[in-house]
This record gives sequence, structure tokens and C-alpha cells, in this order.
Amino acid sequence: MKKPNPLLADLKGVLPKIAANADRAERDRTVPEENIALLKGIGMHRAFQPKAFGGMEISLPEFADCVAALATTCASTAWAFSLLCTHSHQLAMFPKKLQDEIWGDNPDATASSSIAPFGKPTEVEGGIRLSGKMGWSSGCDHAEWAIVGLMRDTSSGTKDYCFAVLPRQDYTIVDDWFAAGMRGSGTKTLLIEDVFVPEHRIQSAKDMMEGKSAGYGLYPDSKIFYSPYRPYFASGFSAISLGIAERMLEAFKDKTKNRVRAYTGASVGTATPALMRLAESTHQVHAARAFLEKTWEEHRWHSERQTYPTPETLAFWRTNQAYAVKMCIQAVDRLFEAAGGTSWFEGNELQRLFRDSHMTGAHAYTDYDVCAQILGRELMGLEPDPTLK
Repeated sequence: MKKPNPLLADLKGVLPKIAANADRAERDRTVPEENIALLKGIGMHRAFQPKAFGGMEISLPEFADCVAALATTCASTAWAFSLLCTHSHQLAMFPKKLQDEIWGDNPDATASSSIAPFGKPTEVEGGIRLSGKMGWSSGCDHAEWAIVGLMRDTSSGTKDYCFAVLPRQDYTIVDDWFAAGMRGSGTKTLLIEDVFVPEHRIQSAKDMMEGKSAGYGLYPDSKIFYSPYRPYFASGFSAISLGIAERMLEAFKDKTKNRVRAYTGASVGTATPALMRLAESTHQVHAARAFLEKTWEEHRWHSERQTYPTPETLAFWRTNQAYAVKMCIQAVDRLFEAAGGTSWFEGNELQRLFRDSHMTGAHAYTDYDVCAQILGRELMGLEPDPTLK
């Protein structure tokens, strides 16, 4: 039996209002301010924030359950807001000086991100000067900070994948989010033009995966910060795919139970093909949840024991979530292709679920072609391929 999840209980109280705003999110191409206020009102943005700044430090399974529930109402809101939450886990691995800058005067502050290493740094005394056009920054309209990726030269002549953290005044948001899926996520571009980033706002991604970052060990009593950043950062993607698929099961039943074929008047909801599709998709979605919950519990186990995962465990964590997303998309597709022509109308929820479902599999982290190679190499005892991240 699962332990009580107070945050999930509070979340359920605001979900109807968020669901009512789903069309507005799509129309405005960003998460409505009301949704952000509702979610901050229950403290969800503090899920992975250090307790030292008023955060909750809840476990990953508890958080993922909340994200999946949120995605049943508005996947765009879930996508953007879950990232605003998970970035706090990443920020907790930076020096205390940066954390004080972010949360000292504003404990409600959040950060969006654009972590592909497209930033162009120039080394200067005390840090770097940074420029770049940084795309895919979900929820940036509602964030006070941004985490951006860059490649930094090392003394050995190699490149080090790093993250830099910038305050809102150091970048411009380019309103260029016109997409078929996750339309309301506000996943816009950040334009950075020759800004100074001090050293304490820069950390190596490798160090964050190996317990060597400046913030590692700052919170010795924590249950969540003795963990690589990446599984927490990416936890929302699969949870959102799961929530969409779970909602698709209900929406398909609602649409199909009273549906009759236009030319024959035959009942669709009692026809064998519809029943078989619903049954198989239900099994697939339940399997995806069970698989994800097992993986999330492994995260909890390692974090609570302050034990770093082995390379094999990390490979499974990296790839399990992508396989679960693949299952969820298949379950959604199976139902949508049998939901009838009216399901394609823009005002119909099913077509939004279909579009958003496919977007959950389009992220670099959920690309199963990449993940299958990562796990296959690990299972065969081969060295990791540096081109597969």
C-alpha cells in the first residue's frame, strides 16, 4: 500500500480549474497565470527545493504521481511546471552562494532551462561571458532564472559539458513557440547576448552525475540530494506520458459508450473491436505505470540510503522511462485511431491527448532508439558511447 501523499491530495483540489484552462493554454501558447498561481498555492514548486529555503524535499515517487495526475488535465501545464520543479533539485547541487541568490529573498523563485550545450562561452577573469540562442525553454514565461548548457574548454584541451545559471534580466524571451504538441507549454527561446556569468553560477554536468558538484553534501540530512541530477530532471517526461494515456482511457470510454455509426446506427461502444482496443490499451497503460513505479521506488531507495547508483542501474533508469513512454504512446494511438472522425476536431479532447502524447516521445531523453542502444551496450559489457546521452 502506498504511503499518503499530502501534495497529491492538495493537487486534486485544483485540478478541475486547471482542466478548465486547457483550451486557453493552447490558444495563448503558454501556461495560464492562474494555473501557476494554483500550483504555487499548494506549494508544488517547492517539491525538490531544499528545506533550508522552505522546500518540501519529497520523494521522486510522490512527485511523479502528482505530475501524472496533473497531466490528465493539461499536459502542457504539467510539462512546463514539472520542469520548474525539477530544476530546483539541480540548483541544489550548485554552490550555496547561488542558492542564496535565487531563494534568499524570493523562496518562491523557479528556473526554466535550455540545457543543450548551444551557449558560446568566452573565458574571462572570474567566470565567462556567454552568448547564445537557447531553444526549448518550457515555462520560461513564469521563471525568474534560467539554466543553460554550454561546452567549456578544459586545461587538458577537452570540452566539459556545463550548466550556467542566469537571472531573468540577462536574457530575452523570443516568442517562437508554434508547435503541434504541448502547445500551451510556452517552450520558447532564450536569447543571451554577451552576459557575464560568475564562476559560482557554473557547474559541470559530469560532476552533478558523480556526486562531485559544489553543492553535493550541503544537506546531510536530505533524502533526495544524494542522487545524480538527471533522473530527477527527466522524471516528469514519462509521468506526463503516463497521465495522458490514463486520461485517454477515460476519454475514449466516455466518447465511445454512446457512439453509433452514422451510416448504420450500430453501437460502437459494445462492438468487439472497440472493447478489444480498450482492453489492450488498459493493460499497456497499467504495465507502464507498474514499470515506472518500480523505477521511481529504486530512486527513492538509493536516495534514502545516500547510495549512488551503479552504471548499470543508471542505464536502466535512463532507458526504463523511455520504454514506458513508448508503451503509453502506443496505447493512446490504438484508441485514437478508432475514435472516429469527430475526434479530429480542434475542440475535441482526444486529438489534444494524441498530439501531446507524441510530444512526450519527441524529447531527446525519451528517444527510445537512443535508449535501446544505451542499454544494449551496458548489457553486453561495452563502454558507453559518448555520442549517446
